[in-house]
Amino acid sequence: MSTSSPARPDEDDVQHLHALGYQSEFKRDMSPWANFSLGFTYLSPVVGVYTLFAYALATGGPPMIWSFLIVGVGQLLVALTFSEIVAQFPVAGGVYPWARRLWGRRYAWMTGWVYLVALLVTIASVVYGAGPFIAAAFGFDATVNNTIAFALVLLAVATAINFMGTKVLAKAAIIGFTAEIIGALVVGGWLLIGHRHHNLSVLFDSFGAGGDGNYMWAFAAAALIGVYQYYGFEACGDVAEEVPNPGRLIPKAMRRTIYIGGAAATFVCLALVLSVADIPAVIAGTDTDPVSTVLNEAFGPVGAKVILLVVLISFLSCAMSLQAAASRLAYSYGRDGMIMGSSLLKKFSATRHVPPYALILAAIVPALIVIGSKVSTDAITKIISFAAFGIYLGFQMVVLAALRARLKGWVPSGKYQLGKWGLAVNIAALVYGVTAMINMAWPRTPGAPWYDNWIVALSAAVVVGIGLVYMVVHPLHDRSTAPHSDAIPTKATPRKMPTP
Repeated sequence: MSTSSPARPDEDDVQHLHALGYQSEFKRDMSPWANFSLGFTYLSPVVGVYTLFAYALATGGPPMIWSFLIVGVGQLLVALTFSEIVAQFPVAGGVYPWARRLWGRRYAWMTGWVYLVALLVTIASVVYGAGPFIAAAFGFDATVNNTIAFALVLLAVATAINFMGTKVLAKAAIIGFTAEIIGALVVGGWLLIGHRHHNLSVLFDSFGAGGDGNYMWAFAAAALIGVYQYYGFEACGDVAEEVPNPGRLIPKAMRRTIYIGGAAATFVCLALVLSVADIPAVIAGTDTDPVSTVLNEAFGPVGAKVILLVVLISFLSCAMSLQAAASRLAYSYGRDGMIMGSSLLKKFSATRHVPPYALILAAIVPALIVIGSKVSTDAITKIISFAAFGIYLGFQMVVLAALRARLKGWVPSGKYQLGKWGLAVNIAALVYGVTAMINMAWPRTPGAPWYDNWIVALSAAVVVGIGLVYMVVHPLHDRSTAPHSDAIPTKATPRKMPTP
């Protein structure tokens, strides 16, 4: 009696995707290590900490570092929820196809819209934020024109890397991760060994930050350094069709992104806090750039330049990973015929195995935002204010969809399952996410005009409002024939039991 040989892993992946209604054009060239590196470089602890350290220390003092632990636990809950979803629906595009399967077409359209806008704005904020670092590294003045020019160059390099295909993207992500983790360990280690001015007790001393009021308000504001740090793990799932055995490997990569990325960010922040000689000066506002102060004192001009080059690699890797995520989301939109321009967004390069027009979109829109800063730096600040909030909003729309689906009978059936803990983790993830968004949108500038004080919430309302108008005027989503709403069992579809 003859027996058929078991299907190879790549054949299993093809069959699973086919069962979900798709035939992938991507090549599964991204190793588990590269998939993790993509999430890590998107999270980019060096970029996040260096960008927000001065604000956080001045606002909340050294205890702000505890926000990394609090936010890390909260985002791990979100990552665990995402892990169950991507294991069952390993489809390119991340939050959009997940929301589509868990809830439906209209809800998925809005989820994808919010997240895509947030990603495009975040790409602009990363490359624009790199401008002053590039100027400092190469001895230029950080004028508006120079910042714009350097940002556009960095964006062009990131786009070129993405156009070279999954294999090159994977190698670039690993290089970026390696450079960033070595830089974090070397810089942090040297600061702790040779330039430490305080002991660990300083982490419990606010140095008067927050004034005479309740310190918890100051801590909540300073905690934004942690809130803005812990996303990027979802990028591991955005490229689900480029990873072999995604149902098992992507959940691992997501968790590792949280563990290792969070540990690296906390380590860098700890080293900087203990190495700032005059913390009261930072809180008082007389030292507005404590990172540069510490690096120049500890490494000298030459050493500081070397560190800046590592930071630039981190910025490039972060922009590259963000572009990869945004392009896969746009491609997924196009493939399902969900938005104007779908005929272009769904096009695929047979030689490079990438969606070229989706990548172009992920380059042109951020470039236009950066160029717009020439007209108004204040305007770009307002636009960028939506970036992190929009990503969190996209996350929580998926978390909410998952909770609704569970309550309607969805039982995750992928290779990763939380079992009896699934509902509790899902609820806790939603509570955390909503709390974080309230903290991000909370008005903290009473002296500013009301529209500036509420800019984060207002920008989110504008993005959602534009999306709703578009859905009414151009309702392509209602005509999309791709599978949707199939996570929730119906009378015609018996409830699936978990896979043993």
